[in-house]
Amino acid sequence: MTLSKEQCREIIARRIAQEFKEGDVITLGIGLPTEVANYIPPHLHVIFQSENGLLGVGHQDKTPQSKPKIINAGGVPVMTKPGASFFDTTMAFTIMRGGHVDATVLGALQVDAEGNLASWMIPGAFVPGMGGAMDLVVGAKKVIIAMEHTSKGEPRIVQKCTLPLTAVHEVDLIVTERCVLEVTEQGLLLKEINPHFTVEDIIASTDAELIIPPELMAIAV
Repeated sequence: MTLSKEQCREIIARRIAQEFKEGDVITLGIGLPTEVANYIPPHLHVIFQSENGLLGVGHQDKTPQSKPKIINAGGVPVMTKPGASFFDTTMAFTIMRGGHVDATVLGALQVDAEGNLASWMIPGAFVPGMGGAMDLVVGAKKVIIAMEHTSKGEPRIVQKCTLPLTAVHEVDLIVTERCVLEVTEQGLLLKEINPHFTVEDIIASTDAELIIPPELMAIAV
């Protein structure tokens, strides 16, 4: 089945939004990960931190009165929640490095069977900078990767990363529009699958060995 980019992003963001618990402090990377904030259940109180210096990030601000100086790390205007605080980059990275972030959601170029992450550069291509990814994946208690399953038909989930690494053995969960994979000591465990795809589809589009349990849950979105 072919899904539009918008459908892929919504499936991924909705599923990741179910990973958090009451009171979690969460940092969202730029791009697709920022959309997770739009699907947090109304009864769940979590605190979003933006690495550019905002604790208490709310929904994207699409109103005509949006303030151009209140933005997330991707430069998108956002609302603030009651009790939100602003601080400089030094404090933002202190929070990230100090183990105060319960979970982070990041995009990726590649993730491999050992939980290694490549997310910051393709050799020979222009690189604007790695941002706070290296600090986040090492400092956060849980690392969730949000990405489309393939790029131009090529697998992003591989047996061993071939691109320069962001971090080693730090990824806990991978969520794509096709499935949810947990990184275990034994390898990548297929936990959930989009009912529009088959196990054979997942295997064919994944360049890593997968552990297939006897029963699979459907992605709950």
